[in-house]
Amino acid sequence: MLKLADKRIYLACGRTDMRKSINGLAVIVEVNFKLDPFGKAIFVFCNSRQNRLKILEWDGDGFWLHFKRLEKGRFKWPAAGADETMILEQEELYHLLRGPRVVQKLMRQEVKTGSMV
Repeated sequence: MLKLADKRIYLACGRTDMRKSINGLAVIVEVNFKLDPFGKAIFVFCNSRQNRLKILEWDGDGFWLHFKRLEKGRFKWPAAGADETMILEQEELYHLLRGPRVVQKLMRQEVKTGSMV
C-alpha cells in the first residue's frame, strides 16, 4: 500500500531498466542519486517507452515495489539525464499516475469515429 504522508517523492528523470527489482533500484537511489533508500521517501522510475512505472518505498521493516503497466498511452516523463532526480508534491504524483487516462479515453473507438450518442 503506497503511503505518501510525510514522505518526499523523488522522480528518476530519464529512463530506468525495468528489469531491476528492489535491490537494483535501491542501488540506483544510493549510488546515482546519493540518497538513502531506507529514508522517508518514495522513488519513482519509468522505462524508455514511458508505459511502465515502478515505485520503491521503504515502510520501516521492508521495501514495497509498486508496478504499473499502461495498456495504451504513455506517462509524461522528463527526459533529463539518468543521474538526475526531480522532487514532486503528492498532488503532482497523483496527476502523473492518473494523467494517461485522459489520453486513453480519447483513443476509444467512439471518440475516434466521431460518433455521438
